[in-house]
Amino acid sequence: MEPIHILLVEDNQGDILLTTEALESAKLFTKLSVVKDGKQAMDFLTRADGYTHVTQPDMILLDINLPKRNGHQVLKFIKENDALKHIPVIMLTTSSSPSDINQAYENHVNCFITKPIEAHSFLDVIATIENFWLSIVKLPAKTNS
Repeated sequence: MEPIHILLVEDNQGDILLTTEALESAKLFTKLSVVKDGKQAMDFLTRADGYTHVTQPDMILLDINLPKRNGHQVLKFIKENDALKHIPVIMLTTSSSPSDINQAYENHVNCFITKPIEAHSFLDVIATIENFWLSIVKLPAKTNS
């Protein structure tokens, strides 16, 4: 069975480590790719600037507050691109601002989750995301793009 490929777009090293730890402790077979800014995310998804050999992710965990291009810009780019718009995008951010939530859904985010402050709660959120999105939900078939 092929691993579920998750692209984590996150600039906070602590959150990267916690997410990696949570995914490694799960029972599901996942492959995690990490980029640390919005431009890198867009390059990764379009296989540009050093990302020519990457595979398209099955899911994207996207922060809002990113350098170079923010999460809203990356989300809009994904959902307006015919080759990418089928990929589920989970906005995983510290923001709980109604304007951020509304903007994310206006740009067709699949779900919006505010990161908990405490590490154990953050690990629980990642485990819940993984259980729901990778065990219960049926993801689109992989494409050859």
